[in-house]
Amino acid sequence: MSTATRMLETYPGDLGGVDRDKLGACIEACIECAQACTACADACLSEQMVAELTKCIRTDLDCSDICGSTANVLSRHTGYDANVTRAALESGRIVCGACADECEKHADMHEHCRICAEACRRCERACAELLDAIG
Repeated sequence: MSTATRMLETYPGDLGGVDRDKLGACIEACIECAQACTACADACLSEQMVAELTKCIRTDLDCSDICGSTANVLSRHTGYDANVTRAALESGRIVCGACADECEKHADMHEHCRICAEACRRCERACAELLDAIG
């Protein structure tokens, strides 16, 4: 059981019927994706062909920021606003898809891009599944 899911189980209030497992999985996927994207951007900066990776670096950093923010929004439940949660999840889903698309272009040449793309796809799916679950 993930730390996020364990923390959700300790929340004293009502989560509004949201599936705790899906919520926990999405939080964990967002955190993992944010870390992978930060590391990928840093690795891209160390590559000899850094100029050719400018878009990848930018997309990685955008994805890291949005996934970190999405994890934070999903971790707060007091004063819950479903519209804000849906917007955060939609942003996460979109940026993860864009980042995965970009990293996949470089995955044959750079292992860090392949790993990052996989993390982005997992997060993209987790955001979409939670969006579907909350309606």
